Amino acid sequence: MEIKRDYYLEQLKARENNGLIKIITGLKKSGKSYLLFNLFYDYLIEKGIDNSHIIAIALDDLTNEKLRNPYEMLNYLKDCIKDNELYYIFLDEIQYLERFEEVLNSLLHIKNVDVYVTGSNSKLLSKDVITEFRGRGDEIKVYPLSFKEFFSVYDGTVDEAWDDYFNYGGMPLVLAYKDSSKKADYLKGLFDKVYVSDILERHNIKNKAELDELLDILSSDIGSLTNPLKLSKVFSSTKGSKISDKTINRYIEYLEDAFLLSKVQRFDIKGKKYINSPYKYYFEDIGLRNARLNFRQVEENHVMENIIYNELKVRGYSVDIGIVNVNDYNKKGKRILKNYEVDFIASKGNNKYYIQSAFSIDNINKLEQETNSLNNIKDSFKKIVIVRNNIKPRKDENGITTMGIYNFLLEDNSLDL
Repeated sequence: MEIKRDYYLEQLKARENNGLIKIITGLKKSGKSYLLFNLFYDYLIEKGIDNSHIIAIALDDLTNEKLRNPYEMLNYLKDCIKDNELYYIFLDEIQYLERFEEVLNSLLHIKNVDVYVTGSNSKLLSKDVITEFRGRGDEIKVYPLSFKEFFSVYDGTVDEAWDDYFNYGGMPLVLAYKDSSKKADYLKGLFDKVYVSDILERHNIKNKAELDELLDILSSDIGSLTNPLKLSKVFSSTKGSKISDKTINRYIEYLEDAFLLSKVQRFDIKGKKYINSPYKYYFEDIGLRNARLNFRQVEENHVMENIIYNELKVRGYSVDIGIVNVNDYNKKGKRILKNYEVDFIASKGNNKYYIQSAFSIDNINKLEQETNSLNNIKDSFKKIVIVRNNIKPRKDENGITTMGIYNFLLEDNSLDL
C-alpha cells in the first residue's frame, strides 16, 4: 500500500538543488523516511537520475555504524562522488551521526551535491535548525496523515474512515492494523516507549510521574484555555502535588519541540494585537491523544476541532484563536463588555479566514451562539462554520458559509468554495 504524500513531495521538488540543506522534521513515525527514501527517490529515478548518483544512508541501520563517525562519513561520501554531475545525498536519522552539524556544513562546500536529511524529533528540532543552520537550512515539516491522505487508501466508506480517523488518528502504520485493539496497542506503545522515552532521555528528566500527569491533563483539556500557572494550581488542588509553573512551562516546551503538541495564541481582532496568556493546546495526532487517555474521552466535538486545526496547519496556514470584544448592555441596562471567541483565524499571505468548529447546529439558539463572534467581525475576510453533518457549502444572508466536515477535509480548496 503506497500512500501518496504529494503535498510534501512537491515541496521537495520545489527545493531541489537550491544550495541549502533540506531538513525534514516532524513527529517521529509520521512518514519522513518514507517520503525521502521512497517517494522522492522514485521521483528522481523516473526523471532520469542514475541511482549511482543517489547516495542513501539509513544511520539507524547497524550495518552503517561505522558511518556514524564524522570522518568516516565524509570520506565515504567523497569516495562515492566519481564525476562532476550532481549527486543527491539522503541521510536518515541524522542524530546517529556524531558532530552531524559540522558534517552537514562541510557538505555545503562540495559544489555538486544536494543534501537531504531527516532526524528523530528528540534530536533534530526546529530550534536546532534555526541555531545550527541559519541561512543554510531549508526546513520541511511533515505531519501525520491528513484525512484526505488517510481516506485515499482506506478500505471502506467515508463514514467508516472518519470513525477510524477520529479514534486512531493519522499515524501511517495505524493503517497496517485492521483490529482496533492492535491499533490502540500500537499507539499507546508509540506514545510511551518512543515519544515520552525520548523526551526523558534528551532532557534528563528524573521525575517521569510529573510529565505523565501533565500529559494526562493536557490530553483531557484539548482546546481549553490554560497556562502553566493554572496547570500548577490543578496539580496542587487535584493531584496533591506541588510543581512550579516554571517547570510546567519547561515540560510543555519539550512536548512542543517533540512535535506532540501545538500551542495556539489568542488574537484580539478589533485591537489587532496578540494576548499572551492563556493559550490553547492541540495534539498533532489525535490518535496519540486518545491513546494517552486509553480511549476513554473521545468526544467527537473536541476531536473534530483538533482535526480542523491540524488540517489548517498541514495546508500551510498560521493559526490563531480570535477574540471579538463587543459593547453590550445587561438586563439592568448597565454597559458591559462581552467577549466572543472565533475558534480559528487561518492566515497565509494575503488570505485570511475566520473559522468556527460547530459539531452540530440543531436549533436557532445554537446557530446564534456559533455565529455571534463572526457576525461581529466587520472586515471582509471570509467567515466559515464547519459542522459534522455531511452538507455542501451554503451561504446565509450575512455572508457566513456553512460546510460539512467532509467537504472541508477532502476538498483542497474548500475554504474558497
